[in-house]
Amino acid sequence: MTTAHHSSTHAHHGPTDLFQGLARLLPGVLLSAGVGAVAYGLQIIETNLFGHPWVEGLVIAILMGAGLRLFWTPSSVWAPGVQFSAKTLLEVAVALLGATVSGAAVMALGPVLLLAIVGVVVLAIVGGYALGRAFGLPPAMALLVACGNAICGNSAIAAVAPVIEAEGEDVAAAIGFTAVLGIAVVLLVPVVGALAGFDATKVGVLAGLTVYAVPQVLAAAAPAGLLAVQTGAIVKLVRVLMLGPVCLVLGLMRSGKVEGAKRPKLHHMAPWFIIVFLILMGLRSTGLIPEVVLPPLQAGVTAMTLIAMAALGLMVDPRAVVRAGPRVAAVAALSALLIGALALATIVLILPA
Repeated sequence: MTTAHHSSTHAHHGPTDLFQGLARLLPGVLLSAGVGAVAYGLQIIETNLFGHPWVEGLVIAILMGAGLRLFWTPSSVWAPGVQFSAKTLLEVAVALLGATVSGAAVMALGPVLLLAIVGVVVLAIVGGYALGRAFGLPPAMALLVACGNAICGNSAIAAVAPVIEAEGEDVAAAIGFTAVLGIAVVLLVPVVGALAGFDATKVGVLAGLTVYAVPQVLAAAAPAGLLAVQTGAIVKLVRVLMLGPVCLVLGLMRSGKVEGAKRPKLHHMAPWFIIVFLILMGLRSTGLIPEVVLPPLQAGVTAMTLIAMAALGLMVDPRAVVRAGPRVAAVAALSALLIGALALATIVLILPA
């Protein structure tokens, strides 16, 4: 009985099933890719007009997706592909990002500054979470805003979301607010640096510790020169690297809560994409990934992230974001001020005058 049943179930998982599965995903993936492509086009137009994008393509993609969703709710034809784009594609992008980070660049900062960056990230997550809870945000939402502020904005929120099983609406609201704030921070860094009389290294550290997106760090540090840009990029990379350990700890804490005394399963502890990220970073650091593959790889990561962000926008009920409104905005703004204060304290205490 069982063998007959067993073989018949096996027969079902043929190539036709695979094609049906792909065909189910295709409309939603193409829709997300279309929105992403338009957003990228707008980013290129911005770059041509202003020299650099004021609003990143990733942010435009989310806003466009959410804007579309205001007038139209995707039916079951579109939903599977949109969900696949928002989750699986994003996880693949985060995993591949590991190949673009090298250990040597990170070690060049020196141990004291490295420890300080780690400290700033930890304090910013704990403080941001406490602020979120104090303002009455649900735990997952408070954690998303805190991680977005402390690590790397959109990417951190996107990476932490599957670990803590956050709702799509929470993810989009958190990304929406950190995106708006991210632009404000980029504009403020050069002003604060100039008012404080910081040299290029200090401006770089300030940009690297406070700005969310890696490309935006370059825009924030650029007015202070090339040294500021390089320093900012490396400090920012160390913050981004905190994403792995943070996801690991959150996964452990979550599995502890969910499973009581049972040992956490490996995939609860560290999602597959974080493990792959760390493996690829190791390979990159030992020179096993040739430089020549990095530009196309980065282009691929950018493309997948764009599609995923458009999909996240399409999954959002804009009314829910408005409902989340003022409290989330207040928490995000206060969290940004907190990391700014921590960054300034680090510069004053650690970097020589």
